[in-house]
Amino acid sequence: MFNVVIVEDEKPILDLMKYVIGQNPQYTILGAFSNPLEALACFPQLRPDVVFLDVEMPKMNGLELAQRMNDLWDHTHIIFTTAYKNYALEAFNVQAFDYILKPVTKMAIERVTERLMKQHRLAIPPERRARHVSIQCFGGFEVRNLDGAPVHWPTRKTEELFAYFLCHPGKEISKWYLADLLWHDMDEERASHNLHNTMYRLKKLLKEQEIDMDIKKVNEGYMLDASNHTYDVLAFERYLHSISEGGRDAAQEEKLVSLYKGTLFDRKDYLWKTSHEKKFSKHFTMLINSLIQQDLAKGDWKKAEQRLDQFLNIYPLDEEMNLSLFKIYECSGRQEQIKKIYAKFENAYLLDLGLAPPQEMRDWVLKTTERRR
Repeated sequence: MFNVVIVEDEKPILDLMKYVIGQNPQYTILGAFSNPLEALACFPQLRPDVVFLDVEMPKMNGLELAQRMNDLWDHTHIIFTTAYKNYALEAFNVQAFDYILKPVTKMAIERVTERLMKQHRLAIPPERRARHVSIQCFGGFEVRNLDGAPVHWPTRKTEELFAYFLCHPGKEISKWYLADLLWHDMDEERASHNLHNTMYRLKKLLKEQEIDMDIKKVNEGYMLDASNHTYDVLAFERYLHSISEGGRDAAQEEKLVSLYKGTLFDRKDYLWKTSHEKKFSKHFTMLINSLIQQDLAKGDWKKAEQRLDQFLNIYPLDEEMNLSLFKIYECSGRQEQIKKIYAKFENAYLLDLGLAPPQEMRDWVLKTTERRR
């Protein structure tokens, strides 16, 4: 996995890049900056593996920023993003790793990722290369095999069956329950037959892709043995179990928050996922709130702001988190930013819910932005 910093002066494009890059399981976003000078100031502390860097920016253009970053730490891969092809030569003069033309797409990020992973593998002696399976459930659903290639499912039901097992590792699940869950519109005999065939396909695929997980036959059902694997949902489940027995770990909570790329199985129409999605959303909110409070207690307003940006990129209509972000802007004297972000929030609220934001929020924003005129 690569640690990433994004620098882009246009906020809508920055938000889009955070979303597209954040969906890729190979990346953890350490910071996203609209001001190149702020990015440069934080760079020595962050020391990212990869920087996605806009070329045309005020105060300091991307080419100069890349050179300054290289002077500070020459182990970072610079990937330029721009709308203009004529910067290619200058980009490679500052040892750029790659060059993406806007708009930045998932396909372009995957192309760059393949190059990064290939170079990373080549840089490690064969005897030290770690091969591991990657499973992402938050923010979509993607499984990659030992070579980092995405797994392609023979049928949609095979994919959904594995997704369900991933949410219930180590638990015995009745075959009749699974048949009704996935083929509720069929009679019992046909549903049971389909489950048998789908189970066969799934076990065959796991073996072919060298995914060392076993689905065991247990009594009148099945159970997923995740073996020594870990993945985002399992990491959350284990940590939630550990804190229920007392004790919290800030470092582990940082890791969990970085794993949460979005809602559970985002864009998948699994009818059964709703209750699971709500549970993980609730716990993610609890974890990130805890970290934000720690940041504020230490006076690290920038880090708290970055966490709120991360949260609102996933849940843009959350009233409490938007208000927390506004209060950080208020403390740093950025009333214009409150007005700008509130206008965006108001439009999204009206578009999605058909309502104006709560009166209390509107009154607070009006009072705060008018107070310092």
